[in-house]
Amino acid sequence: MPQTIHLYVFDTLADWEHGYAVAGLNKPAMQRQPGRFVVRTVAESKAPIVTMGGVRIQPDLTLDQIRPNDSALLLLPGGDAWDEGRNLAVLELARTWVSANVPVAAICGGTAGLAKAGLLDTRRHTSNAPIYLDATGYAGGPYYEETRAVTSEDGLVITAGSMWPLEFAYEIFRRLGVYDAEVLAAWFGLFSTGEPQHFAKLMELAGEAATPGT
Repeated sequence: MPQTIHLYVFDTLADWEHGYAVAGLNKPAMQRQPGRFVVRTVAESKAPIVTMGGVRIQPDLTLDQIRPNDSALLLLPGGDAWDEGRNLAVLELARTWVSANVPVAAICGGTAGLAKAGLLDTRRHTSNAPIYLDATGYAGGPYYEETRAVTSEDGLVITAGSMWPLEFAYEIFRRLGVYDAEVLAAWFGLFSTGEPQHFAKLMELAGEAATPGT
């Protein structure tokens, strides 16, 4: 039975920030265990939400319908709502997920949410900039890293800045063991550089996976 990735959706959701991650998680091709994951959207209500790009999404589930033991990951994209003091309900879930040893991944405004929830006070993390998280009044400044994406030592919190959705996806794939190391390296090389040798390597690995006994 597939493990569920719960993607939190809300009005002003930043369309580009979760794209690489969701596409890779929901596409069985070349996964270590094809079909192991399924992505389901979750929101505060079943009312359609409208993303920053104007795309309407009909949520699959509401926050009160999900539990950490039914989840492989809670995914929190960015969007204006975080800086407007909204999305508070999902932060309690984020604490619950981490307490249950189920990882939470946040990018851009989602990292500010985790800071407000106290989940970054003692964990390595990153975001858009130190000053962005400092504005939340959190206590995690000494643990901030000037890098594109970070997985905390305990593996329970993944963070990234808004400009780095590719690196965000990489950390999620690595944490969940979505791909073998060679596949993940070739995938990241292709999308980060566009150089054809990485595509060739992916095709080579895909051919090996399709050959019985390999």
